[in-house]
Amino acid sequence: MRALLVEDDPLIGRSLTRVFDGTGITIDWTQTGTDALEALGTTPYSIVLLDLGLPDKEGLDVLKDMRRRKDGTPVLIVTAHDDVETRVAGLDLGADDFVVKPFDVDELAARIRAIVRRHAGHATSRIRSSEIELDLAAHQVTYKGTTHCLPAREFALLQALLERPGAILSRKQLEDSLYGWGEEVESNAVDVLIHYIRRKFDNDIIRNIRGVGWMVLK
Repeated sequence: MRALLVEDDPLIGRSLTRVFDGTGITIDWTQTGTDALEALGTTPYSIVLLDLGLPDKEGLDVLKDMRRRKDGTPVLIVTAHDDVETRVAGLDLGADDFVVKPFDVDELAARIRAIVRRHAGHATSRIRSSEIELDLAAHQVTYKGTTHCLPAREFALLQALLERPGAILSRKQLEDSLYGWGEEVESNAVDVLIHYIRRKFDNDIIRNIRGVGWMVLK
């Protein structure tokens, strides 16, 4: 999944970008509300991690602008403010959850997974479609009785497909969900990931619609 981090503290920004590297959560990091809104206008994100104390505008104003323009991307507020009034204001404006600094990274990752899971309509950490089951917490995939723990990018690709079963996702849509800013993406990167996944299970786990993209069955 691809997340937008809106955080003006360089230490936190660099740390989270580094910590989540290789976990299946790709972080794009911006330090101002203006840049965040611009990024949201051009890139699809699974979730926004939003600090409230930004240098150019309040984080709550960023959230308000998002919802005003009908952007339903889930928002997890990450802030040093722990007063009830701030939490109530954020939730009423459309935030999905709060984490107060300093925070535990494992808890933050769990909250991210939970929010994205609920947004996709899944009540538990297991996503099922046809004969595929993804365990988001364990990074395991089960297909036709075979279970493997997949590397982060392979798992993220399957998750992107499984969140929209029956829908065909193009190469560009899959690349956007897997790779962040500044990452070099080989022209056959998606094909290679799908090849590795199929080799672990079988070719039918991901269906190719020639000239259009890929899908998993409902």
